[in-house]
Amino acid sequence: MEKDLSNYRKSYEKQELLLKDVPENPMELFQKWFFEVDSFFTENETNAMTVSTFGLDGFPKNRVVLLKKYTYEGFIFYTNYNSEKGKAIAVNPNVCLSFFWPGAERQIIIKGKAEKIAENLSDGYFESRPRGSQLGAVVSNQSDIIDSREFLEKKLSDLENTYEGKDIPRPEFWGGYIVKPFEMEFWQGRPNRLHDRIRYLLQADYNWSINRLSP
Repeated sequence: MEKDLSNYRKSYEKQELLLKDVPENPMELFQKWFFEVDSFFTENETNAMTVSTFGLDGFPKNRVVLLKKYTYEGFIFYTNYNSEKGKAIAVNPNVCLSFFWPGAERQIIIKGKAEKIAENLSDGYFESRPRGSQLGAVVSNQSDIIDSREFLEKKLSDLENTYEGKDIPRPEFWGGYIVKPFEMEFWQGRPNRLHDRIRYLLQADYNWSINRLSP
């Protein structure tokens, strides 16, 4: 099998990102970009992000999850703590997040440390989820090998009967992480591959240094 992709081309010409225009705190720029993409490119899931971890096998692994909240402190997502990513984070909490918004010709790459959020915050979010999503979180031993789709569906059916007319408690193995960033890079596509790259680095005094990177 062979497919030559060398002729694939796209010219990036929509926006620019200049040092004189960026705020001192990267979270303010993140919020601005997120709002713009969410407002003008509604066909995409703006909060879809790639989470990269170092697996227990020594290899990096990427997967797409949904960002559920962001604050000045960091980025929050939810998952099964016993999943492949959860086990990886338990051993090495250094992770990388990335957002790619092709319609806006923008990308954000975030390096940070992941840690579990408070249990009451995970409880609150779990209670806000649709009932089907709650059941799915309980049913799935995420990343485990299973024999068939029917196995999952049987577990779901049994659980629906168990909790009929009852609240579904958040399982202890499921909850949120917050990724606290120490580096954030904003990429804006530009013509001739001379893209704008602005990198923020967190300093010891908790201020951010800001630099332009060569594309």
